[in-house]
Amino acid sequence: MDLFNATAGTTMSAASNSVLSVPTYVDASTGMTSSEVKHGVDELQGQHNSTASIAVQILSIESRLSNELNRLLFSPPVAYVYNPLNYAWETHSMFVTKFGNTKKQILFVGMNPGPWGMVQTGIPFGAARLVQDWLGIVGTVGQPPVEHPQRRVQGFQCPRTEVSGQRFWGFFRDICITPENMFKNSFVYSYCPLSFMHTSGRNITPPELKSSDRQAIMEMCDSSLAQIITVLQVDIVIGIGKFAEYRIRETVKKNSLNVTIGCILHPSPINPSANKGWKEAVLKSMQEMNILHIVRGDQLHQCI
Repeated sequence: MDLFNATAGTTMSAASNSVLSVPTYVDASTGMTSSEVKHGVDELQGQHNSTASIAVQILSIESRLSNELNRLLFSPPVAYVYNPLNYAWETHSMFVTKFGNTKKQILFVGMNPGPWGMVQTGIPFGAARLVQDWLGIVGTVGQPPVEHPQRRVQGFQCPRTEVSGQRFWGFFRDICITPENMFKNSFVYSYCPLSFMHTSGRNITPPELKSSDRQAIMEMCDSSLAQIITVLQVDIVIGIGKFAEYRIRETVKKNSLNVTIGCILHPSPINPSANKGWKEAVLKSMQEMNILHIVRGDQLHQCI
């Protein structure tokens, strides 16, 4: 069922196989120490355990997906592959344990990390200033083993701001006031955790990948998305952009999931429509989908 009907050489590069680091904090909202988070993820590797906390289940799914994707090789024009779930696992796990440890009604799904957002902070659409000042998350971010000289990972010291992240989190800050209001009923997930770059440093999106490469990541990412939807027990899944919406539709169909599907305009500045009143367009879409009150946290996990 639809909430909002949107139209839908031989050199190889690989993501890093580096071991996921352990978070170094205690999260006040869950009471989970870093060792408890890591132990829970380790315990769930290769198995499904519905008695573990929701956050640990999410992190376990993401950890398995990350390890599977690390084994892939990618054809030109891909020259660099960054995996924030490797080098920014600390801050990413902070985000999941702080905001993803309860059942949700709505899941927002983005495409993959942007070069100045999740690539830098490990948080979907993670413009550093908003991640720190509004989401209240800051931590240590490492570097991928091979970096493009013009696309260095500087973590929270990155001087550039991701426009998509500014628009995305700025929108929710404006309508929800606090992140706690937003995350009462909603969560945000990145469909694919990998960022791809050309030799020039130009960002390569998943739809631009060679067909065989794209098929390989979609098979893995579709499976993980289905698991995330199931763990969070969401009723509504909203694609941020047409690619994410299409992958949601395919995942729901393949796994016979009973959810409602919607779509909002992607906030990227390379999307001409997003530069003509993105906030107003998304607000209108949410009103048409009748979910604005849920997103704002006016009602806690109640059916519309």
